[in-house]
Amino acid sequence: MKATSIGRYASSLILASCVLFGAAAQAQTLHHGNNMSHSPYAGQQNRTITSLSADDQEALSKGEGWGLAKPAELNGVPGPAHLLELGDEIGLSAEQTEQLQKLFRDMKAQAIALGNEYMAAEQALDDYFRDAELSDRTLRQKVDQTEQARANLRFLHLSYHHRTLDVITPEQVQIYNQLRGYDQVMDDPCANVPEGHDPVMFRKHMGCD
Repeated sequence: MKATSIGRYASSLILASCVLFGAAAQAQTLHHGNNMSHSPYAGQQNRTITSLSADDQEALSKGEGWGLAKPAELNGVPGPAHLLELGDEIGLSAEQTEQLQKLFRDMKAQAIALGNEYMAAEQALDDYFRDAELSDRTLRQKVDQTEQARANLRFLHLSYHHRTLDVITPEQVQIYNQLRGYDQVMDDPCANVPEGHDPVMFRKHMGCD
């Protein structure tokens, strides 16, 4: 076979291999592309309440904070649960402990009830979309009910945070924030009022002169 013929034959083989390789790569891309198009929500349609994980539902049913009180917690206003956990380090008196325990019991009982109301509202929103009869008016009602239930729950948790300031001293608040790792802005609370706080009220809560 002549060198020219051999060269043409080799070129044909290379071209055919490239075509086959390209087709295989395209098929593989299409196959994986289908998987890549899956939503990160895939599987969540099987939840009893689609917007809440099993952990979320468990926390709500137990009256846990669910992160709703972060604006209070992270701005130096502790809640009763964590204060009781750190009672020895903070130096809670027997009277303070008793008062905080009562606050916690009251808050937890209400939080369980409101948490169940919120989950029921979310469930109703799921049921609405599973129904064939959809309307903006009904949807607005469902959304408003859901958001109101969540707002009620959040208000409850936040309100019980600021009630603790009637029980503990400013010095105990400062120790609490140091123990929890929030002391960056609390080193000198009288000189460093966190942004967004009313200076007069903040200094009053912290016992400043």
